[in-house]
Order: sequence, then structure tokens, then C-alpha cells
Amino acid sequence: QVQLVESGGGSVQAGGSLRLSCASSGGIYSRFCMGWFRQAPGKEREGVATISRDGSTVYADSVKGRFTISRDNARNTLTLQMDNLKPEDTGMYYCAARVSLWTSGRCAMSDEYNYWGQGTQVTVSS
Repeated sequence: QVQLVESGGGSVQAGGSLRLSCASSGGIYSRFCMGWFRQAPGKEREGVATISRDGSTVYADSVKGRFTISRDNARNTLTLQMDNLKPEDTGMYYCAARVSLWTSGRCAMSDEYNYWGQGTQVTVSS
């Protein structure tokens, strides 16, 4: 019954910035681990960043220092701020969620995320 809807994708030039948003409905958002994943054409889906119930974050090495994940539990929203974008960041970006029993501790990208959005396309040109 949980629904996730991404927005904010688009086309930008290398070095530019973009901010993705994910709106959640259903469930108790404050009890979710949340994450952003992406899939480039012809490649497997990979984790980008996750954020726990208490705000602890995990980032893929490829985006550390450039991307920032955050959440607003009052508005049931998830955000991915992407700066200094590179062509290799191109892909379909998905918002995902899973129920977490714990208020603290990082959310692993390898965990099973049960709920997924439809995705939003990000294209970075050189």
C-alpha cells in the first residue's frame, strides 16, 4: 500500500546540479529506511545513497562528496541533491523504502527494499 513517486529528473551538462524528490504515501514514513538507486542503460541497478530513521547515511563511493541524501519526516519526503554531475551519473533514478525496526544504525544498500517508485530519468551531457 506504500507508494513512492519521484520527481526532479532532467537533462543537465557536466558540472551542473539537480535535485530529486520522492513523495511517499501510505505506511509510517518515519519508520522506513529510504534509499536512492539508479540504473544506466545496459547496466545493473546500483545503490546511490541510503538514509536511516535517525538520519544516518551511506553513499556509493562514486558519489561521495557530490551527492547528499536527506529526509523530511514531517512531509514524508526524500531528497537527493546532486552536485558536480558527471556523464557517468546518467541513468534512471529510483526511490526505494523498507520498514526498519530500529531508530539508529545505517541502512545497507544490499538490504531488501520492498517498495519502489516508477523512476525519474537523469541525463548528464559532456
